Parts: sequence; structure tokens; C-alpha cells
Amino acid sequence: MSRARARPERFVAPLTGFRGLYAVTPDEPDIELLTRKVRRALAGGAHIVQYRSKSTNAALRREQGAALLVLCRNTGVPLIVNDDLDLALAIGADGLHLGREDISIAAARAQLGKGRLLGVSCYDRLELALAAREAGADYVAFGSAFPSATKPGATRAPLSLYREAKRRLDVPIVAIGGVTTENAHTLVEEGVDAIAVISALFDAPDIERRAHEFARVFHRWGRRGRRGKHVE
Repeated sequence: MSRARARPERFVAPLTGFRGLYAVTPDEPDIELLTRKVRRALAGGAHIVQYRSKSTNAALRREQGAALLVLCRNTGVPLIVNDDLDLALAIGADGLHLGREDISIAAARAQLGKGRLLGVSCYDRLELALAAREAGADYVAFGSAFPSATKPGATRAPLSLYREAKRRLDVPIVAIGGVTTENAHTLVEEGVDAIAVISALFDAPDIERRAHEFARVFHRWGRRGRRGKHVE
């Protein structure tokens, strides 16, 4: 089994640089295959990586998380752990992402401290995002933006929600759910800061190329967003 260890120093992305492709890992028990896939996504321009695993094997999750942290350290990209505060703290991850049924935002913020990122899923509800911001969230995610193969029954978040959230919130906005290289530009035009992708990225025959295509959406369409801002 892999004995990879992350570097002792910690990296946290400044929120001003929280923009672009947010790669969410697929469920993959093979650690070598998972790290190879994430390495290709990083090479293609992923700016944030979230380790998401529904495995009940805690030892496997810890080994995979530690291996991905090494990759992210080497490329200067933050690693965020989905739903598992204990794992995020144990491996020294750069942040945690919470869903509806996870630990409270305030409790997570207290244990993470101020030096790590905290993201919160807000589905199709702006009021959840406003409350999350007040409770200490660094960014919020809305979705499903489009019909999703990963979560076919997920609630849809209309484009108007992203526009309103961008107007009322001072934290980065992430869109997730059914995002592809063909529809991502509609979200960027509404001011979305990052697009979270699983299957459209990691199921691609050439992951690095697909990541580059997603990253290019921000370079091409970011100049035309409603807020008129473009980040290289």
C-alpha cells in the first residue's frame, strides 16, 4: 500500500483566486487509478480538487486522501474533503465541503479554524447560502445546474439563482450538477466563480484535454460575464 506523505506546509487558495475548474473525484477504490486521474486533471488546469468518496472503508479514504494531498501540494492546488471533518483534519487538507446532513457550519468552522476553506452546498436555496455565509462559509455551491447523471433526482437550481447569489453574496459561487464543456459558459456568464465537475471530467477518454477545455471556458467567456471581470 502507498505510504505517501504530504509536505508539512499547508496551502490554502486565496479567495480572490478561487476560480475555474473544481474537480470532484469519482468513487474509485483503486488508489493508483484515482491518483492518475487526478494528476491528469491537474495537468489540464483544475484549480481546486475535492476528494469525494462514499466508501465505508476509513483506512482507504485516509490513504487516498493523503495521496491526493501530495499531488495537490506539488501543483499548488487546494484539496478539499467532502463531508468528513475528521479526515480533513487528520490529513491536513486545505478545506472541507459540507452538505445538508453533515456537521453544522459553525461547529465545522470552529474545528477547522480560520486557515482552512469551508464550502457549503445550498442546492436551490439562496437563504441557505446567506445563512452559510453568516455562519462562516468561505464559498457556497448551488445545483444541480443541469440534469445530472451522478444525481438524477437532484433539485435543479435555475440560472437566475446564480445571478442573484452573485449580486447578494461576497463569497465565491460554485455551480455543480450536469455541467459540461457545452453548457458551462452559461454559468460563467452569470458570474459563477467555479464549476464543479465529476463525470464529465473523469469519464472523459482524455482527462487532461477535457480539463483544459473546461479551463478554457473561463478564459473565453469570463470576459463577458455580467460582472465584467476576468481572471487569468
